[in-house]
Amino acid sequence: MLNKIINFVVALIISSTIIFLIFDWLIMPFYIRKGHSVIVMNLKGKNIDRALKELNAEGFKGEIFDTLYTSKFDPGTVIDQYPVSGNRVKKGRTIRLKISQQEKMINVPSLVGQSRRSAEISLQQLGLNIDTIYTEYNPDYQQGTIAWQFPKFGDQIKKGYGLQLTVSMGLPPDFFQVPQLFGFSLNKAKEELIRSKLQLGKVSYQQDEDLVPYTVLDQSIIPGTVLDEPTKIDLIVSILDLQDIFDKLQNEK
Repeated sequence: MLNKIINFVVALIISSTIIFLIFDWLIMPFYIRKGHSVIVMNLKGKNIDRALKELNAEGFKGEIFDTLYTSKFDPGTVIDQYPVSGNRVKKGRTIRLKISQQEKMINVPSLVGQSRRSAEISLQQLGLNIDTIYTEYNPDYQQGTIAWQFPKFGDQIKKGYGLQLTVSMGLPPDFFQVPQLFGFSLNKAKEELIRSKLQLGKVSYQQDEDLVPYTVLDQSIIPGTVLDEPTKIDLIVSILDLQDIFDKLQNEK
């Protein structure tokens, strides 16, 4: 009886070993097709064209699945891959590659004349920033608007870079800006001079039959000029007939 038990155990062990060896040597390799799998090579740091050729030579397919815009690598360099190198995969498998490309260049928008807030929004939408903000008195631009920018409109800079801006504080204190008076009536011109805290100087007359009488034809100081003290502005105005001026002067005596 004991011999039968021993023979049974020995037979069981032998049969189990045979089954294991058959499973390990025949069934499993067939299931996973071990003979048809290869190790994925390391493609990082290689140019994309070279990487694709090497993949093709080893029976793989290459596919660009992502792009990183950076200056740390030459354009077209493989910076990542999946599956990673060292993995064993079947031939014909697609290897996905992440490559680098030159950083995108952004066209600098025109910000001069815009409010500071509007300029900030425009830059944010383009992926740009404000690097430095200066302020200055500038009679040509309203207070709070951009009077100067660098880089200038039309230049190209990298995404994420910043611009230098100058924001106008408007007209300097205790300064006076000469208004545009051409085409105004004499009375309207006087009102504009008072509003600008300037004074009316000598009024000269020039015959012009095409204009309404007493229309300003010229002024002694160029419009937009900034003065540091109140100054008299001489005007030339139109009349229909020089005799009218003579009569007017006679009546004023």
